[in-house]
Amino acid sequence: MKTQCMGKKTVCLVIFAVLLAGCGTREKQEVLIEGKTMGTFFHIKVVTSERTGKLEEKISQRLKEINRSMSTYDPDSEISRFNRISDTESIFPISQDFMNVMKVAAELWRVTQGAWDGTVDPLVNLWGFGRRAKRQGLPEPSEIQALLPHIGFHLIEILPAGLRKTDPAVTLDLASIAKGYGVDEVAKVIAESGIKDFLVEIGGEIYASGLRLDGKKWRIGINRPKTDAAFDEVYKVAELHNKGFATSGDYRNFFLMDGKRYSHVIDPRTGFAVSNHVVSASVTADTCTFADGLATALMVMGAEKSLELASRLENVECLVITEEPDGSLKDHFSKGFERQ
Repeated sequence: MKTQCMGKKTVCLVIFAVLLAGCGTREKQEVLIEGKTMGTFFHIKVVTSERTGKLEEKISQRLKEINRSMSTYDPDSEISRFNRISDTESIFPISQDFMNVMKVAAELWRVTQGAWDGTVDPLVNLWGFGRRAKRQGLPEPSEIQALLPHIGFHLIEILPAGLRKTDPAVTLDLASIAKGYGVDEVAKVIAESGIKDFLVEIGGEIYASGLRLDGKKWRIGINRPKTDAAFDEVYKVAELHNKGFATSGDYRNFFLMDGKRYSHVIDPRTGFAVSNHVVSASVTADTCTFADGLATALMVMGAEKSLELASRLENVECLVITEEPDGSLKDHFSKGFERQ
């Protein structure tokens, strides 16, 4: 009897322990984390059974650090202080974040032969698309020619100790890759927490890791590149797995004059708004930083040269959409662009 009784107690204890363990176990679910950063919104989906309070704090802190480094709207940021330098002797020490982005920026400038250039901001402002007030009329050719000598990523030296201007008038604006870098850094924070399946999006720039809750690849909607399209109107769907993704377009930010549309996309090499019929460019790459900058460059380069470049770059694919004379849209896919 004693042995039976002890056996019953043991069984009861085991069952009780299992019940307790069951009470503490949560099934995996898709958790949404969202907020504001870099003048836009971020949305993050993580597939986890854990609570995400501490993770959210780490993400928020990381985004604040990046914003303090590269926001041109913050007069005390690193980039703003660099832009105020007016000599060619000073070496400006920069953070590791700033250095990381500058190295990618230099590579983008090189592989696109200047179609992407982080010093183009004065031309963007001249055309009325920057932080300054909208202008009336087109820029005079003389105004453009006056700025061109001070445009060019080669006018900034990247040294182990920091940055140095070779032209005191040159300035930086890294907005076209800073959001992508923010995406990549948030992805690192999430991965370091032990979560493998997640999607990070900041202002439309994306990194997708692992799989969705249902075990399928993440699916990314590409907006229909028409001025009358709703922001949630999907034109194409791309599938993403362990990749960065970015889209650039000219159908939201432009002005009309004498029946002609002038895009906010400026060719840094000529100083003029591009007119090559490209209305949208989407890129997948190993990092969102690179995809972000390259999508901007492809808008400048045009469809044919964009596909040629994508074919030469490792682990890079693209979709370039052009608007035909009759108003229809034409897709130009690189060979490995995953789509449905």
